Amino acid sequence: MAAPTPTPSNNRKVLGRLSLPERTFVANALRTETVGGVLLLIAAVTALIWANTAGGSYESVRSFHLGPGSLGLDLSIQHWAADGLLAVFFFVAGIELKRELVAGDLRDPKAAALPVVAALCGMAVPALVYVLVNTVGGGSTDGWAVPTATDIAFALAVLAVIGTSLPSALRAFLLTLAVVDDLFAILIIAVFFTSDLNFAALGGAVLGLAVFWLLLRKRVRGWYIYVPLALVIWGLMYNSGVHATIAGVAMGLMLRCHKEDESEEHSPGEHIEHLVRPLSAGLAVPLFALFSAGVMVSGGAIGDVFTRPETLGVVLGLVVGKAVGIFGGTWLAARFTKAELNEDLAWPDVFAVASLAGIGFTVSLLIGELAFTEDPLLTDEIKAAVLIGSLVAAVFSGILLKVRNAKYRKLWEDEERDDDLDGIPDIYEQDKPDYHLRMAAIYEKKAAEHRRLAEVSGGEREDGNGPA
Repeated sequence: MAAPTPTPSNNRKVLGRLSLPERTFVANALRTETVGGVLLLIAAVTALIWANTAGGSYESVRSFHLGPGSLGLDLSIQHWAADGLLAVFFFVAGIELKRELVAGDLRDPKAAALPVVAALCGMAVPALVYVLVNTVGGGSTDGWAVPTATDIAFALAVLAVIGTSLPSALRAFLLTLAVVDDLFAILIIAVFFTSDLNFAALGGAVLGLAVFWLLLRKRVRGWYIYVPLALVIWGLMYNSGVHATIAGVAMGLMLRCHKEDESEEHSPGEHIEHLVRPLSAGLAVPLFALFSAGVMVSGGAIGDVFTRPETLGVVLGLVVGKAVGIFGGTWLAARFTKAELNEDLAWPDVFAVASLAGIGFTVSLLIGELAFTEDPLLTDEIKAAVLIGSLVAAVFSGILLKVRNAKYRKLWEDEERDDDLDGIPDIYEQDKPDYHLRMAAIYEKKAAEHRRLAEVSGGEREDGNGPA
């Protein structure tokens, strides 16, 4: 089979081939997120079964309070999961965002334009859909931000379940969308869901962050210094009235995410992300899902999701708004920058990934809790809407992706092929003479072996010992 033609580096491509270092990073990050996504699915299903079959034990457990009340931290299990464990998730998101800005695709304004525009449209259109539905239906517009987020772990779990092999460009596009989504979700939480401020606690948190930053600049090492400091900063941020997850983001953004010299195999930020990401994806997020996704489900409750404007707005925002917003933003960015779509892909592929981004589980549940904190019944209905909307988006996108799965698998296999066994995919070595010399030697060795076998089998036939 002919070798794939390398993409010229001077051509602007929409969803073009990643550089080898970026491809390696994306593959490693998504591998952990995929495992975490499967655990997230299991936790969500467990929460639903527990809440609907075990009487009131689910509500009793998640509303159980513990923690030092003198420090303002006598919280329920549900709040510890949402405000505490999710701080770990947002810490990883902060590192990921910092890395994208200084070493990844977002460092180049031209390359960053497409995923940023796509992500912004993918947040604005769902919000507009929600506001429109609730304006027409006379509902509350307080939940406008609920359908704006994408859950990368849940999306990757769907890919794992349906068995599709997206090429790295589409996976990276999905990851970058989620990173930008996380950034704006963080801003939404900080700006729109901050309660009455306690300026003394906020000042203490800012001072703690300044100490954290100074220690990093001075190259002070030791988890026994940073972990206690991080806990103090988190506690002060929680008591300040600003959502406590903002502390995690701020500390993640402070880490250095670029290598200062060639002696560094990984930057400190990448190293810490590698250590903490499994904790975030494998423990923090699934536990949050376990204590947040448990809502009572009945025929009437499901029917209410499609008749009440607040919940209908969430479902339509996730399923319709996300797909239309991301696809439209990508098309407009390509149209006005005169960039060409990768010749291996088609616009229906972009629409399928845009539909997959409608899975807005973790952050959508969090924002739903914050938006309707005074109305527990509506909060549960919003959560049910998030679950249903994410499920519909998953099924719809799964069908679209499955139709093109044969094409994706071929692209994935081409990206993974390493015939010269040097550890680098052949697709990245098409312009290197050494690669072609190695392949020539491999083929010459195979040809010599086939000639030897031909001579042996020919001799056997002449002696009458071979097959007739």
